[in-house]
Amino acid sequence: MNHQHTTTLRGRSLLEALASEADLSALQHANLDGCGLTAFRSDILQLSNLSALSFYDNQLTDVPHDIARLRHLRTLNLAQNQLAAIPDGIGALQQLEMLDLGHNHLATLPASLGSLRNLAFLYLSNNQLSSLPASLAGLSRLRYLNITDNQLAELPGWIGRLTSLVELRVYNNALTTLPPEIGALSHLVELHANKNQIATLPDSIGQLAALTRLNLQANQLAALPESIGDLARLTELDLRFNNLSTLPDSISGLRSLEYLDLRANALTTVPADVQELPNLCKVDLRWNRLEVLPDCLTILASRGCIVYT
Repeated sequence: MNHQHTTTLRGRSLLEALASEADLSALQHANLDGCGLTAFRSDILQLSNLSALSFYDNQLTDVPHDIARLRHLRTLNLAQNQLAAIPDGIGALQQLEMLDLGHNHLATLPASLGSLRNLAFLYLSNNQLSSLPASLAGLSRLRYLNITDNQLAELPGWIGRLTSLVELRVYNNALTTLPPEIGALSHLVELHANKNQIATLPDSIGQLAALTRLNLQANQLAALPESIGDLARLTELDLRFNNLSTLPDSISGLRSLEYLDLRANALTTVPADVQELPNLCKVDLRWNRLEVLPDCLTILASRGCIVYT
């Protein structure tokens, strides 16, 4: 088969073309997902015009430093392999916009990742990371960061410098709080910090002016800061499986709130002004300690809001 003008190849077709030393100079998208590979194909490094390369779901144990030769890469997927390290050479991929290193065995990351100034999407989930290199603070164009299912005990303060972040996923780690600097993320729309050990939230949480979804399920929160009421665009707030015994009166400031999940806390009542939330469609208070149904919940139910107690 003549591959001289082919721009996309995947799987067996790509492996056969590489084996036959076909002319792949025009190839831009190379996909070797699920091919059972145990080693990185060095002949891939000859494909200098590649913009997208995927080795998802193989058994790779290392990546060559010479991956730096693929300078036109915009997408690199190395997820679901057996990688324990990433070479410094990855920092030379200056055009990279999406990098997926999820579901590997990474305990550390190279500082050179901070050189990827065009990176918009970074997936680091399901590894063994207990810290992140400070150089990542330089990823000023990063819009999506997924560091779930790792071993992080704290979120570094420099996270506040990632001011282009729209979505931050840090669930299933060992976080005990969020840094005050998180309030600088003025474009953040979704924050998923569920399944940690968070006992306190910084007052700066109220500065997340663009936030619409906040998931704090399954933490150790006993109280919320008054500033939570400043999240004027918040539509979904998930606080189930915490230790909340009271809610701040400021919760009535959540004028955009549609869904409020408070299951499995220690609440004995709720602020009366909850009834003033004009967009609330559902509030779930099951498995709390409400002895009587507060009037505000009756009023909410009467206007069509779903109320579970």
